[in-house]
Amino acid sequence: MLARNAEALYWIGRYVERADDTARILDVALHQLLEDSSVDPDQASRLLLRVLGIDPPDYHLDVWSLTDLVAYNTNTQGGSSIVDAITSARENAKSAREVTSSEIWECLNTTYHALPERERAAKRLGPHDFLSFIERRAAMFAGLADSTLSRDDGYRFMLLGRAIERVDMTVRLLLSRVGDSASSPAWVTVLRSAGAHDTYLRTYRGALDAGRVVEFMLLDRLFPRSVFYSLRLAEHNLDELDHRPHSRVGATAEPQRL
Repeated sequence: MLARNAEALYWIGRYVERADDTARILDVALHQLLEDSSVDPDQASRLLLRVLGIDPPDYHLDVWSLTDLVAYNTNTQGGSSIVDAITSARENAKSAREVTSSEIWECLNTTYHALPERERAAKRLGPHDFLSFIERRAAMFAGLADSTLSRDDGYRFMLLGRAIERVDMTVRLLLSRVGDSASSPAWVTVLRSAGAHDTYLRTYRGALDAGRVVEFMLLDRLFPRSVFYSLRLAEHNLDELDHRPHSRVGATAEPQRL
């Protein structure tokens, strides 16, 4: 595989995962800001921007200015905003059309072209529908990648990008809570931001404990957004890239064919 195609597929995986994670994290944060009057909007917004790697502005932040920066901003560095991440994923897919499926291209291209209208609607009605749209489209992308791509080098590079992005985002979420008390409601926010709340409660039978939250998000071997699971996935795909078979034929021995 050409190096440029491998790099493009890797970054497609990262950017789509980044858009998905950012949408979920922002949705949880906005819900908290709107529901809990004791939370300082400016302080909470700046903490969130640090998690997402976005430079905070000099002016006071509230729900609307935070949403503009995280969701709609087109001038973030490294595709940190949702719109930038989707745009970057589409550009990479455009440059690697020969190694992706038409379904994947259509998914990313349609998502990209829907963003302006979705943004206008969000500014009238609130950002929740916009963020839910991004999460649904990311889920569609993952399903299409799973069902339309051969398990070749390109697929491995895409999964590698997704896994690395998940590790990065999960670690950022946990680091943002260093120093919080064990009983802080912020630990629930961490779980919800990672889509882990329900699975955590089932695993620990409803007992919320900061130590267990950290353990779950770092070391759980079954939850797909834990650091351990994602690193194992990255390691597996690197191993597959290094030791891939030379033939696509699955049953090479006569007993296997029979």
